[in-house]
Amino acid sequence: MKVYYHTAEAAGKIKNAVVTTGSFDGVHVGHKLIIERLNEIAEEIGGESVLITFYPHPRKVLYPNHQDLKMISSQEEKIELLEKAGLQHLIIIPFSLEFSKTSSRDFVVNMLIGHLEARVIVVGHNHHFGYARKGDYSYLHRLSRDMGFGVEEIPLQMIENETVSSTKIRRALQEGNIQRANAYLDHQYIIKGQLYQGPVHTDVSQQAVIGIQITAEEKLIPPPGIYATNLLIKQDWLKSMTYISHDAKKQPRVESFLIYDTLDAGEHAGTLYFYKRVWEGDPAINGSIDKHAVSEAREMVEDLIY
Repeated sequence: MKVYYHTAEAAGKIKNAVVTTGSFDGVHVGHKLIIERLNEIAEEIGGESVLITFYPHPRKVLYPNHQDLKMISSQEEKIELLEKAGLQHLIIIPFSLEFSKTSSRDFVVNMLIGHLEARVIVVGHNHHFGYARKGDYSYLHRLSRDMGFGVEEIPLQMIENETVSSTKIRRALQEGNIQRANAYLDHQYIIKGQLYQGPVHTDVSQQAVIGIQITAEEKLIPPPGIYATNLLIKQDWLKSMTYISHDAKKQPRVESFLIYDTLDAGEHAGTLYFYKRVWEGDPAINGSIDKHAVSEAREMVEDLIY
């Protein structure tokens, strides 16, 4: 997958572009359906699939006094997930107050058609774009008659008779309902970061903690508890239990114990894959680990097959 930072940068580099736009936070099952359709159309016309997304999230720019929005995926995580989903080209446009004033027509005419020469534009159900969100499928359909591009709308994706949305996934994660979030995502929720070696806890079988430094401030961290996880380091999958707690400044702390392996965290980067919350509550009491909670959780994690 090739990554660009403006449509102008991608001009002339994409053949018969089949384009969609949106945040695609979490790259959930509905997003994957759109990417799958992009690739199907692209194969039919000898073209290539393209997603135009924005950073930072428009809501953070338009409503600076409301910074409570947390993202399912960091920018690094989203790029990785989109590549796994089969997207061929990703264009990340820096979102600003000035850009937010771009009209729907200018966005389509100047950027999608002018820069990318889009052959087909695909949008999700009820998707809006452009200044005051005036652009939608009906608008694209009318514009396509004059400009000669194709347009297609993808219906909402359903899971167990529920529509899938990034908002619902955020809510499930904030409630610690990892299994529901994973069902919506169609993959395990992940946290990527730099690893560091934590202290050895004598009340947990002399095990050292492997901590994860999370640099993306907007990243959504599930609530305190103990979670069944896998830690991926390069090509190695290490079965683990991860506890999330809060430090003295009320900031989330994400640390893991390996179930069967040992590791010197060193300079490694890693990815945590979350499967289930096996114990609710803050596992740290007065700065130390609640050994009874860890013992109970470890037994449950060992019994899980994943």
